[in-house]
Amino acid sequence: MRFYEYESKALFARHGLPLGKRALARTADDARRAAAEIGGPVVLKSQVLSGGRMKAGAVKFADDPAQAAAHFDAILPIVVNGQKSCGVLVEEKSPIAQEYYVGVTWDGRRKLPVVIFSDMGGIDIEEVAEKHPDHVSKTHVSTLLPFTPRVAKEAIAATGVTGNDLTRLTPIVAKLVEIFFQYDLTLAEINPLAKLADGRFIVLDGHVDLEGDAREKHKKLLDELGIKPEETRQARPPTDFEIRGAQVDASDHRGVAGNVVEFDGNLGLVIGAGGGSLTLFDAVRKHGGRPANYCEIGGNPSVKKACALTKLVLSKPGVEKIAVMMNVVSNTRVDIVARGVVKGCVESGRDPAKTIAIFRIPGSWEADGFKILEKYGVEFCDRSVSMYEAAGRAVAKMGK
Repeated sequence: MRFYEYESKALFARHGLPLGKRALARTADDARRAAAEIGGPVVLKSQVLSGGRMKAGAVKFADDPAQAAAHFDAILPIVVNGQKSCGVLVEEKSPIAQEYYVGVTWDGRRKLPVVIFSDMGGIDIEEVAEKHPDHVSKTHVSTLLPFTPRVAKEAIAATGVTGNDLTRLTPIVAKLVEIFFQYDLTLAEINPLAKLADGRFIVLDGHVDLEGDAREKHKKLLDELGIKPEETRQARPPTDFEIRGAQVDASDHRGVAGNVVEFDGNLGLVIGAGGGSLTLFDAVRKHGGRPANYCEIGGNPSVKKACALTKLVLSKPGVEKIAVMMNVVSNTRVDIVARGVVKGCVESGRDPAKTIAIFRIPGSWEADGFKILEKYGVEFCDRSVSMYEAAGRAVAKMGK
C-alpha cells in the first residue's frame, strides 16, 4: 500500500530525517494559515498517489499567505493521472544548490534489498539510469548480516560524491534503509534529497510503499497516520467497490474472500489461489475476455463470506456473468464455495445457471459441491480441465 507524501514525511520525521516546515491544507484558509506560520515563500503540492504533479500544474509557489490560498483553490480541482487530490501540502521553499535521489526497494532477481543512489535527483530515476548510467549506483543489502552505515556510504561514493557531502549524506541514506527494514516496506524513496545553499541537506519529496501483508503488524502506525483499515491503496486511492471488498474480507476471520481490484469489464471474477488467481486473470484476458475485477478467494471462507463476495461482484454495473475458478490443487471446501456463490446469485436476483459462466474449483468435498451446482444447472469442471481452458469456456459464454 502506498502512502501520500505528507504521510511519508510524517514517518520520516519520527526518525529524524531533515525536513522543512510543512502543514497539510484541506481548505484555502488552512493554506493561508500554514503559509503565515511558516513565514516566507512556500511551495504547494497536490497530494495524490501518483507522480506527474508538476507537469499537471498541481505544484505551485507562493510568496505570501494570500497567494498560497489562491494557489490552493487552483490546485485542488486538478486531476493528476486520473486521481483527485486529498489535500495540499504547504511547505517552506528552500534554496537548492544540488539535488540527489535515494531509494530502497527489492531486487526481484537477487532476492535482496537494494539501495539506489544518484547525484542527479529531481527527475525520474529511470530516465537518469537510461541516459546517465554512470550517475546511478545500485548497492545490495544483506538480509543476514547486520546493516551498517558503511553500506550507505559505499552507495553514495559509487557516484563520485566525496568530502563533506559524503559525510552528511551517509546518515540520511542509512536511516532510510533502517526505516525500510523496520516497517516492512517495498519502497522507501526520497526524490529530491536536496543540498541547500548553506550546505544543509533536506528531504523535499518522499514516497513510501508498505507491504500489504504487514498492515496488521504496523496497525498502530497506520492508525496514528490516519490510514483506515479499508483503504487498500495501490498506485491510487481505493474505489468504493474495493473498500467494500476489504470490508467483506474483514467481516469473518475464516479464509479469504475479497482483496478486490476494480476494472471496467463485464465478466466478474471470483478466483483464488495466489499466483493461480493472477494466472486466471491473465488467461481471461488472453482469451479476449474483459474482467470486471480481480479478487482472491480461498482458505475455506464461510458460506456467508463467499456469498457476500459474489453479491459484491454482481452489484458492479455492467457485470453480465461471473467465473468461479481456482488453482490446480486447493484445500478449500468446494461445497462451501458452491453454496456461497449460488446463494449470492439467488440473493442478487440472478439465475445461477445463467450467471455462473464456469465453476472450476478442485479441492475437498468436491463431489458434494458438484451436486449443488448440478442441482442449479451450473456448468462445472474438475482438475482435468486446465485453468486456461476453464477461462476460455467462461469467455465463450459471454456471447450467449
